[in-house]
Amino acid sequence: MKTVLVTGANSGMGLVTSIEMAKRGFYVVMACRDAERGQKALEEARKQSGSTHLELRRLDLASLESIRNFATQFSNSFNSLDVLINNAGVLAVKRMVTTDGFESMMGVNHLGHFLLTNLLLEPLRSAQQGRIVTISSSAHKSGSINFEDPHLIRKYSIVKGYAQSKLANILFTLEISERLKGSNVTANCLDPGPVSTNIGISRSNRFWGELFHAIMKPFVSSPIKGAQTAIYLATSPEVDRVTGQYFHKQKISKPSVAARDKRLASQLWEWSEREVGLRTT
Repeated sequence: MKTVLVTGANSGMGLVTSIEMAKRGFYVVMACRDAERGQKALEEARKQSGSTHLELRRLDLASLESIRNFATQFSNSFNSLDVLINNAGVLAVKRMVTTDGFESMMGVNHLGHFLLTNLLLEPLRSAQQGRIVTISSSAHKSGSINFEDPHLIRKYSIVKGYAQSKLANILFTLEISERLKGSNVTANCLDPGPVSTNIGISRSNRFWGELFHAIMKPFVSSPIKGAQTAIYLATSPEVDRVTGQYFHKQKISKPSVAARDKRLASQLWEWSEREVGLRTT
């Protein structure tokens, strides 16, 4: 049985993706920050999928310690990982920081997944064909990587911060696909389109997050529609050997000029290594 790990699996696209992957016969590891919400999501996923091959594991992508502990425990439990879906994300109306002092969107959306993916490369390589699928956004098109102030200490903007983190997702995919060339592991990313999820809603900014979603509701699609491209990249034989690409509506799409900049991708990788205390080869 193939194994898939889905981050941010307690709601929205993460929950839908977990359910659909379970229906397709995968053993699903649902990685969630909140244990109580995660348990409810696990019960819902088992009910909707009709599968018992799902489990919940706690993962806080805003904590490097949590990520390292999770990766160690996962590698001790599983010999291989067929699919890693980097789905979790935050949209912070007000500037917040992670446990390690990173601006929350850059910290969770990019750096958390950067570390997690690198720590799980061994089980991914041990799969017959490992796949890394990362959720980005069309918001990346207005983004740039501000190496002078990457954590937006001097001038915070939700738009600037989110766009930067989503651009980082694509640059990460571009660079890791280069580093994994010749291996059995592919890496692709995608724009799910505007989707109605719980992103942006947290205990600290619940009012503004819920207001944002109420305003945007008429313009967004359901999580099941938003999850289709991620599921496609995780399961379709059509993309067995496709890597380093950006997808929209199950088709290869062209991201921004910045997102195709290999020098920028390499620079971001080196910066990310330093931020999370990781050295890769």
